[in-house]
Amino acid sequence: MESKYDVTQGHIERSRNMNFLIFLTATLISYFLTIPTIALAKKFHLVTDSKVRQHPAHTHQGIIPRAGGLPIYLSILFTSLIFLSINKIIGGILIASFLLIILGLLDDARDLSPYFRFALNLFISALVIAFGLGIPYISNPFGGVIRLDFWQIPINFFGSHTIWVVADILAIIWLTWTTNMINWSKGVDGQLPGFVTITAIFLGLLSQRFTAHDISAQSVTILSFIVAGAYLGFLPFNYYPQKIMPGYGGGALAGFLLGIISILSFGKVGTAILILSIPMIDAIYTMIRRLKKRKSPFRADWGHFHHRLMEIGWGKRRIAWFYWLISLILGIASLFLKGIEKLIAFITIAILLLVFIYIIEEMKKQNKKLT
Repeated sequence: MESKYDVTQGHIERSRNMNFLIFLTATLISYFLTIPTIALAKKFHLVTDSKVRQHPAHTHQGIIPRAGGLPIYLSILFTSLIFLSINKIIGGILIASFLLIILGLLDDARDLSPYFRFALNLFISALVIAFGLGIPYISNPFGGVIRLDFWQIPINFFGSHTIWVVADILAIIWLTWTTNMINWSKGVDGQLPGFVTITAIFLGLLSQRFTAHDISAQSVTILSFIVAGAYLGFLPFNYYPQKIMPGYGGGALAGFLLGIISILSFGKVGTAILILSIPMIDAIYTMIRRLKKRKSPFRADWGHFHHRLMEIGWGKRRIAWFYWLISLILGIASLFLKGIEKLIAFITIAILLLVFIYIIEEMKKQNKKLT
């Protein structure tokens, strides 16, 4: 007779095998769809030419196809249809992601206003919330949880629904923030797909802890490994020297889906913040820096952390590996750290990063004096 321990171990082993199959499927689909996407992007002029389009934040030279979000999304869509039960929330995620990719392709073709993109980010985030996604609670770093579903408004519109006022507003803000924050950290070849893959894997591993006790967690785990595989399959074509860029669609979709997974993974918003510490702190610092200079926080410029690293002589490969390594270390740490420990770790990283930026600025001033 099998013991409860044997049954649990068997479940874990089957889950691991299935997760690897899902991850591999998404990787292969993304990889093979990226090849024709490169050709199609060139044919339909979805490219960026550094001689024609002087984007202040771009680091590349020459003509590079954009539209990298398309094969990533198609990989997520096809793999989800194969391995996921399409319920209301999953359907809402796929529909909202589709709209985000359409927005990305339009931006790749026409360079849309950042204010227009931001407005649609808010709409798309609100749309997925309307499908039932929400943050009923978040982990309290000092112990327990913080409930966010205390203010509820029942409505009757095409059926009975309940609006969690505080929870839904915070979810919209969180998703809009992650959508833009992650998109800002794609300036160097291979940078974004690498750390997105690592982050999604660790969020999947964390949610997997609950699959033996809660069947709904299994869908979160599957979605995490689908996202990880989709971005890993794209990575070989984006790694230095890149053959295709993620484009706005690929960058925004990464942040949007990681934000969603962090919500669905039993309120692991804090875990996502820890693993994504470098992009998170960089985005906060960038917004403060722009506002301090009385510039729009939405207007791209040369001043992100990866730009600073380039200024002190770091190559694009080194910068990409740096982002991957930090994400890996923080991902491993997230498996063992408790709430307050994660908060302390994030604050420590923020201090170190700001000191590093200060040192770089001082080095630049010294170099100017010498020249």
